Amino acid sequence: MVGPLERIFNNIKSLGIKYYHKLPIRFKNVVKRGIFLKGNIYYLIFKLKSKFMFHSISNGPIKSINQFEYKIYSQNGEDGIIDMIFQKIDVTNRFCVEFGVGDGCIESNCLYLIKHKKWKYLFMDASDNLPSFVKKEFITAENINLLFKKYRIPKEFDLLSLDIDYNTYWVWKAISGYHPRVIVIEYNSSIPPTESKTVKYIPNVIWDGKTNYFGASLLALDSLGKSKGYTLVGCDSKGINAFFIRNDLTGSFVIKKSNELYKPSIYGRFVGGKYTGYPDSKNKFVLV
Repeated sequence: MVGPLERIFNNIKSLGIKYYHKLPIRFKNVVKRGIFLKGNIYYLIFKLKSKFMFHSISNGPIKSINQFEYKIYSQNGEDGIIDMIFQKIDVTNRFCVEFGVGDGCIESNCLYLIKHKKWKYLFMDASDNLPSFVKKEFITAENINLLFKKYRIPKEFDLLSLDIDYNTYWVWKAISGYHPRVIVIEYNSSIPPTESKTVKYIPNVIWDGKTNYFGASLLALDSLGKSKGYTLVGCDSKGINAFFIRNDLTGSFVIKKSNELYKPSIYGRFVGGKYTGYPDSKNKFVLV
């Protein structure tokens, strides 16, 4: 059950993000400075907290990623989960790619690594009025490999974060010849964990922002991940993102079935004391 204070906070947060994107650039810059200041404070707290968490990280396999959730810049607790994963599997070239990142300042899964760990990166998004460090690209299954080649992405890199709302499944499926060690990908938690479904692929379509017709179910992504050599290790507690690790790096994690790792949606409509996601769409999901 979700408490009234958490529900109020979630509503305020959603409104804040909605109106942030409508602000004039000069006001956005003021908000960004506030975000970075808050991020610096949260990072200092995280460093202190990490000293107490280190024992849990170093002492045997990870049974649940959720105990490591901590938000610095990410949407929920992804920053803490990602930090823990790389403490377990180590890093290589410290390179991350994130698309569907907006202006790179609000709810990024990579910003913590870039600002505080000095990672190299590629940010891509299709929005207007993007800062210079975010490349304006509309990503499709047809162009994703060409974009990786255009921006000289290493064939193997540490982290890929996908958050394009609609064609998530199809874009991941299309990636070929590139082997990120960790993948963070948005899933549609309004679809039950026993169903393997995704939206019909239409290259130029984006999510309407109003219905549950977007992305793919956790089971669909889990099956796709297995076919590409990745293992699902968990989902954030809000039912937003799933975390996959390449099969050769999963020795430090207790592996469970996707229905055990699934987290229900804590967003959208609030009915009977719980969130139920967005309203149903007339569009039909595709079985995969």
